[in-house]
Formats: sequence, C-alpha cells, structure tokens
Amino acid sequence: MISPRVDRLLENVDSNYAGVIVAAKRARQINSYYHNLGEGTFDEFPPPAIETRSKNYLTIALEEVAAGKIKYHYR
Repeated sequence: MISPRVDRLLENVDSNYAGVIVAAKRARQINSYYHNLGEGTFDEFPPPAIETRSKNYLTIALEEVAAGKIKYHYR
C-alpha cells in the first residue's frame, strides 16, 4: 500500500508524472542530506520538512509533497 495515497498527492501537483519527478528529486536530496550529515557539509541539502516515523527517503519525500511543503515550477 502506498502511503500517502495518490489522491492526496494530486492535490499539490499537476499530474502523476510531476509527482513522481518532484518526489524522486527530493528523495535524492534527503539521501544526500543524511549521507553528508556526519561530514558536517549538509549546507546545500535541506533537512526533511516534516516529522515522520519513516526511514525510507522516498516515503519522506512523498509525505512532504502531500503536505504541500514542496514547491516546484516547470522550465
């Protein structure tokens, strides 16, 4: 089961495609944040914007999208 539900994601993104792209990019940023945390060089990657029990970076990113914490625009 996907958490959060897809209908909650679509409230904050234009399409399924946009949701996948935004969440994948944010998951890579969260991954880099946690990997650079021990080195003290985490300035360029922001920490997770929500409190969550999940340890999965993609789930954290999807929860941020569903909560409306992620803003994006097309080029």
